[in-house]
Amino acid sequence: MQLATLFKTLAFSASLAVMPNFASAQAYPTHAIKIIVPAPPGGAIDTIARVVGDKLAVSMGQPVVVDNRPGASNNLGTDVLAKSAPDGYTIGIVGGSHNINKFLFKNLGWDPEKSFEPIVYTHEVPLVFAIYPQIPARTLPEFVAWMKAHPDEAKVATSGRGSAQEMAAEMFRMASGVQMLLVPYKGSAAAHPDLLAGRTALYIDTISAIQSQVKAGNARAIAVSTRKRTTSLPDVPTADEQGFKGYDANTNGGFLAPAGTPSAIVAKLNAEINAALKLPDVRSKLEAAGIEIQGGTPQEYAALIKSDLAKWGKVVKQAGIQPE
Repeated sequence: MQLATLFKTLAFSASLAVMPNFASAQAYPTHAIKIIVPAPPGGAIDTIARVVGDKLAVSMGQPVVVDNRPGASNNLGTDVLAKSAPDGYTIGIVGGSHNINKFLFKNLGWDPEKSFEPIVYTHEVPLVFAIYPQIPARTLPEFVAWMKAHPDEAKVATSGRGSAQEMAAEMFRMASGVQMLLVPYKGSAAAHPDLLAGRTALYIDTISAIQSQVKAGNARAIAVSTRKRTTSLPDVPTADEQGFKGYDANTNGGFLAPAGTPSAIVAKLNAEINAALKLPDVRSKLEAAGIEIQGGTPQEYAALIKSDLAKWGKVVKQAGIQPE
């Protein structure tokens, strides 16, 4: 009898321990939710935050506010998110730089795994090899041959330190063996004029940013960076198809919460965001912007972050890039 009584007491104590977490999730949310976007308005993660945020406001019955915090290669807003209260009322969405910056900056103040609770993997945005259209190359091997024959013109635009575009260019430089010059810009809007004028030969840009220039004939798409072709430019072959075996680069990301956010709240947000991503109007808006929708469990997103950290850490090391 005493042993049975002890088991009952322990079981009751355990139930009391989980009750606050369960109760908080049952009541959540009771007021507005803020989504931190560590980038300026208009990009992929900002678009996702606003489109999904509108749906969450309806399904969760509370306002959802998007808070853009750009700066410092997306580190500024990410730092704010990491240091926010872990109560489900401040969450964030990150892009490709989240899994790269650890290797490029010495004193981030946050860790891409330890400082956050993954909520859901939302998106992948393929990158496109877009070249100056006057260059007589129609394939990636032809472009590599052209750069080797014109070393003074082998200039590749990037979106600055820590960007997926920079890492994709580093991967291409190592895979091709071409001694190209990487020219950093502050994003696509700043890089496009020089590519369209021929002052740079190549820009490996997100499909959402470059596809209008490609369709207008102002730039020529000769490859996409992912293992599979993209639905937005289905006739453009992958780098892997063109002989660069194993080449796979993109900008991807999803929603995160500060570390310590109750698991029941993370689970509720995961369910709500996954439901929003399946809505036809959400899918049409995001796919029109060149965003390939993902989804899944928090555990799957955590595994992707770990995998990307291993990949980009290897690229940074092989490229000899020193952290600032």
